Amino acid sequence: MNKGFRYVFFILGLSSIIQVSILKAETLPQYGDAMHLGVQTCAGSTCHGAVKPWQNSSVLQNEAITWKKYDHHARAYKTLGKERALRIAKNLGIEDPQKDDTCLNCHANNVPKAKRAKNFTLNDGVTCEACHGGAEQWLGIHVAGVGGRKENIEAGQYPTEQPIARAKLCLSCHYGTKNKFLTHKIMGAGHPRLSFELDTYTATQPAHYRVDADYRQRKTWSNGVKTWAIGQAVAVNETLDALTDKKRNRQGIFPELVFFDCHACHHPMSNLRWERRDSVGLDPGIPKLNDANIVLLRVVTSVVDPELGKRIEDDARILHQSSMKGGDATYDAAKTLKQTIQGVVQKINKHSFTGGEMSKVLNALIEFGLHGEYVNYIAAEQATYSIGSVVEAMKDAGMLKGATIKKVKTAMDMAYEAVKYDEKYRPSEFVKAIESIKAAVETEMQISKK
Repeated sequence: MNKGFRYVFFILGLSSIIQVSILKAETLPQYGDAMHLGVQTCAGSTCHGAVKPWQNSSVLQNEAITWKKYDHHARAYKTLGKERALRIAKNLGIEDPQKDDTCLNCHANNVPKAKRAKNFTLNDGVTCEACHGGAEQWLGIHVAGVGGRKENIEAGQYPTEQPIARAKLCLSCHYGTKNKFLTHKIMGAGHPRLSFELDTYTATQPAHYRVDADYRQRKTWSNGVKTWAIGQAVAVNETLDALTDKKRNRQGIFPELVFFDCHACHHPMSNLRWERRDSVGLDPGIPKLNDANIVLLRVVTSVVDPELGKRIEDDARILHQSSMKGGDATYDAAKTLKQTIQGVVQKINKHSFTGGEMSKVLNALIEFGLHGEYVNYIAAEQATYSIGSVVEAMKDAGMLKGATIKKVKTAMDMAYEAVKYDEKYRPSEFVKAIESIKAAVETEMQISKK
């Protein structure tokens, strides 16, 4: 078979895997039909429980050890026994957080009891099967090696390598779903604010795999910019799903306050940091919906589809202003924006984000900041993660080199420092960091053009 035919068959096979992955991603592991067998099933010394990586192996084989020793997910259940968790539970009227579904749904692999095998235990925390799916159907072919990635997914393994599927999985706890949702009541009881950005959190997760030639042959791989962009789009979808869910968008006579920017209300009165955002059109003293992901989606679409980006901006402005008119107006505006972005995840997923477009995305991220779109803390936090993701992807692609990398790192350190403490956040300090990033990158771009 010549190279051309082999390439065609590879692409057809890859396309088939992607289609199967999209279908499987509709059902998260926690709600699947398969039995969950427990960590012990994966952690044998000849499977994924080796003390150190195997030589000449296509996978590391020490994945379970990495998870157990370094991954916070392995300690999620134990966190529920600590003083802060017990205080939160008491404030919520929960007797034992290690036995209550409100807490267990995200702090453990809380599948129904009928789906727990003999060796399954909740106190293992967020385990292998919480992300990769109940192993009942796929374990056999996985161990025997009789099938490839497509067969494993068809048997019920969750396609975590696919950015869309991974975003939905991660956000199911780091934001919430119709089945489990971090409300303002839970936060008021003492639960920390959740933040999430797909590419950054993927990068900081203790890696139990390596993206080498073998990985890319067996699975698909997306650069950091594409992963980041998909994460933003899925996050906006999840936000609008929640806003248009009448069971989640109200708390008695109040709107569900978790949808609003925490720091519009929760910051020291001495920190005079309010600044007008023309794209929102709200006056001082009015709580603003948390639109950090919407702002970053506008950045993405300004490159992928500028006309769509403008429609998102217009609809988002209407959404913000509708919050002053009442719950029904907000609901209707959220539905309109949800309709506008229908299909945007798939549009982004089909986009390549080549070298030139990485530069455009980075420039858009910077310009949005210089035009006041990140005056709010959560938007600045998301922008910092986002700029970091794009910079890393440009560095990996050889677009940033030598002294420029050092200058950009120094500027990025300034940005991370500016958003390190939410109560100390000053928009002016963050803008200085963005200006430094712009200056460092522009120097490199000018040199590359000569």
